[in-house]
Amino acid sequence: MDNQFRKRRKRRPKVCHYCVDKVTHIDYKEFEKLRSRYITDRGKIVPRRVTGTCAKHQRQLTRAIKRARFLALLPFTSD
Repeated sequence: MDNQFRKRRKRRPKVCHYCVDKVTHIDYKEFEKLRSRYITDRGKIVPRRVTGTCAKHQRQLTRAIKRARFLALLPFTSD
């Protein structure tokens, strides 16, 4: 019954930060930026429905995170 009377709020549309900044290539060497926003504390890659990145940049982001992991710049799992 409470669900019927709750007001619905419009969500702000999620915006791809890379499209706004007009970034053409996501670099794996910027691992601090990748770690802070796009990786959970358990080490998982955050999906695009949560971060709001577009499909093109999410693919580049995933590739950059995996390269940084392979070069031991980022952990595969949490400690």
